[in-house]
Formats: sequence, structure tokens, C-alpha cells
Amino acid sequence: MTQPATRSDVWAAGDAYEPYVGRWSRLVAQQFISWLNVKHGRDWLDVGCGTGALTQAILDLARPKSVLGVDPSQGFLDYAQKRVKVHDVSFRLAVKPTVNFKVADARSLPVADRSVDAVVSGLVLNFVPEPEVAVAEMVRAARKGGTVAIYVWDYAGKMDVIRHFWDAATLLDDAAVDQDEGRRFPLCNPAPLKELFTAAGLKDVDVRSIDVPAQFRDFDDYWTPFLGGQGPAPSYVATIDESRRETLRYAIEESLPIRRDGSIRMTARAWAVKGRA
Repeated sequence: MTQPATRSDVWAAGDAYEPYVGRWSRLVAQQFISWLNVKHGRDWLDVGCGTGALTQAILDLARPKSVLGVDPSQGFLDYAQKRVKVHDVSFRLAVKPTVNFKVADARSLPVADRSVDAVVSGLVLNFVPEPEVAVAEMVRAARKGGTVAIYVWDYAGKMDVIRHFWDAATLLDDAAVDQDEGRRFPLCNPAPLKELFTAAGLKDVDVRSIDVPAQFRDFDDYWTPFLGGQGPAPSYVATIDESRRETLRYAIEESLPIRRDGSIRMTARAWAVKGRA
């Protein structure tokens, strides 16, 4: 269903991840939480919490009782612990929400059976070597009637930020084809996502797209994050020599919808799926 994560899929440094796709993930997370419409005062589990974009959206919008974020990267957890905040305006409960983070694999969650009301994951499932095992774990953790939901980028379609990169890279380098996330991750489409959740025994499975604007001040604002080494595309850039890197840079710049003032406006689309345990 999806290719295993590889050594090129580096996800560890929050400072490099945020300008690359983290800033768009935060916008998607807000719409995602609103769509789930989970009642206030519930226990949440954020699987593959990364830099805490989805964890923060839960705190800001869902007024939870508790949130546990788990991720295999200690570097990401360190970043999240420093930046995720509980704001007074984000809850109206007698008890302030608790927020904790743990190092853990999505395929072996450190929680008891049926112990949380909402189990969610953002931009992670396609990088898990056995996504069906991860979803089974999410279902195991959810209380009866609880919500299980995830979102992933639409790599093959309207995640324009990354799609423009791979369209240029694969034209210049045949070796880039197998690294193209649109090719590697067929799971990141509506039908496979719905099938995955239905096969896991979830009820009332629903899939939708979430589009957010991806706006850049200029080309450098777009290109510089690809030099940070976080994720398949930046990791690919790190493997090519300076001459090929400049050729790729020029090809991408020529393909982008750059406006007269130098700014760039694109769409970052994610596919989201939810079900009831």
C-alpha cells in the first residue's frame, strides 16, 4: 500500500521542518479539528505529533481534558515541548488541560485499550512502514464511539508546494522518479484511505479534502526550506551536486506561478479521513 520509510525520510529537526511544510500543516490542522467536532473535555492522543502543530490545534479548538503526543523523534518532541502552549482563552473547563509527550512508534502506542476519546495523526501515516498496523493501534486505543482520524498531503495532486518540486526534479533526473512522494505514497488518495479505515473496522468512515493557501514572499522563501534536509524532497536536494542543484532551482523557478511583485500563491491540499470506533 505504501513504500517503507527510508533513510532519506529524515524527520528530526523542528527548526528546518517548520518553514518547509510545518507552516501549512498548522493551517490544515485547524480545519481538521473543526471537522472532527469532538465534544469538549475529552482525552486525545496525537500519533506522530512531530513539532506539535496538531497538538496545538487540539488545545486551541477542542478544549480537551488531556492530550498525549507521541513521536519516534526526540528532536521533534523537544521542539514541541518548548512551543506547544495551553492558552487561557483556549478552554472553558474547571481543570486546565494536561499535555504530555512520549517517544513512541505509531505501531506500538503507549496507552491502554479503549483509553482515549479521539486518536488523531497528521502527515504521518504514509511514512509508517505498516500503516494498517498503525491504524489498528489507533483503533485499539479509542474508546467505544470514539473518533479515529488522520490527514496526509495530496502528494500526487494539489499539494502544489511539493508537486512543483518533483515535476521539475523527475524531468531532470530519472533517479528522482522513485523518490517522488506522489509515486511512493498511493495511500495518500481518497479511495485507499477509506478502504484502510473501513478494513480496520471503523464505522461511518468519511473522507474529505482540506485546502489551505500556501503563500510565499518570493522565490527564496519557497526554495530555502528545500535546503534544510528534512523530508524526501530536501533530502534529495542534499544528494545532488551544486551544478545540478542550480539547474533544478532554475527549472522550478520557471515553473512557479510568480506574480509581478515576486510573491507566489499556491494551494496545499491534504486528504483527511475519519471514522468511529
